[in-house]
Amino acid sequence: MFLTNFEFPRLIVILNDESSRIKIQKKILSLSTPDYHSYLKPKIKHFVHRKPEYMSILVVGSVAYDGIETPFGKVDRILGGSATYISLTASYFQKPMNLVGVVGNDFSDEDIQRFKDKEIDIDGLQIDESGKTFFWKGRYHFDLNNRDTLDTQLNVFEHFNPVIPEKYRNSKIICLGNIAPALQGKVLDQVNNPDLVILDTMNFWIEGDREELMRTLNRVDVLIINDSEARELSGEPNLVKASDKIRNMGPKILIIKKGEHGALLFANSSIFSAPAYPIIDIFDPTGAGDTFLGGFAGWLGRSGDLSDDNFRRAVIYGSAMASFCVEKFGPERLFDLTPTEIADRYTEFRALSAIPLQSDKSF
Repeated sequence: MFLTNFEFPRLIVILNDESSRIKIQKKILSLSTPDYHSYLKPKIKHFVHRKPEYMSILVVGSVAYDGIETPFGKVDRILGGSATYISLTASYFQKPMNLVGVVGNDFSDEDIQRFKDKEIDIDGLQIDESGKTFFWKGRYHFDLNNRDTLDTQLNVFEHFNPVIPEKYRNSKIICLGNIAPALQGKVLDQVNNPDLVILDTMNFWIEGDREELMRTLNRVDVLIINDSEARELSGEPNLVKASDKIRNMGPKILIIKKGEHGALLFANSSIFSAPAYPIIDIFDPTGAGDTFLGGFAGWLGRSGDLSDDNFRRAVIYGSAMASFCVEKFGPERLFDLTPTEIADRYTEFRALSAIPLQSDKSF
């Protein structure tokens, strides 16, 4: 639960009923500060303490070790991988999380425990004793938008065969991390009528395995990619035109990440633009995209609401979680967040793009 006290802005974050939120907000604005706590207490019991309609989440992707160099520091070996970032992030919204991936004989007991501490179910995490865990090493340039891959060792991930445990197969939201499209399709073959399938991909698969990717795209509901990937996948330089072409490929909802320029959500006939958070200290952008996906899926799972308005909220939660991720190396920031920090960051995001009401004078 995101509510830690009766402070008004935090209450508004966790009210799912928009009409009730607006009604309470109007009432509070008419009250003096000493009076609004007494007004909120009965409302809190009615709106906040109701049983959430959680949607179970399955995450499938890579679990890895990374070596990272940025202008601000260096780490030789740190926990990484798409499934790691997605599941750690979503665990703040939904517990337990269901994780499927593969690691090698060098994967530490400490990192296993870190998943367990976040109530991430790792019965689907295969431990392959025949080799080492997938390892990636990269160096970021000063602007952090570009990076050079210095080393890639697939190790046991090269032969990853995602097997979905029986108890995971009825998960309502499926998060397909950035792995081969054929493997993403294999996951979908093993699950039972999910309510929402979210997929991430990259230029490597768009260029090298397009035919398989197109088959998989036809089976998903939400696609999350960056602006360069959207242009390459669609063949359109204009992102609005690109979105039309991509959504004709299968996914009816498209999110285009634009890094420091925020994100665009295309759903039905509407477009939503989310701002980027103005972060002063960015240490490492690794995993920010996967963290976005985790926050997006986590909020949808927590709220149990797949409406267009709630997709917009989910984009803001995804953006908020990604803004935390870049504050430390690897996923370290994702281990020590508090509900209050998340709620406050969400509120700050809303304020970034809030447009004041117009006066009575017409234009």
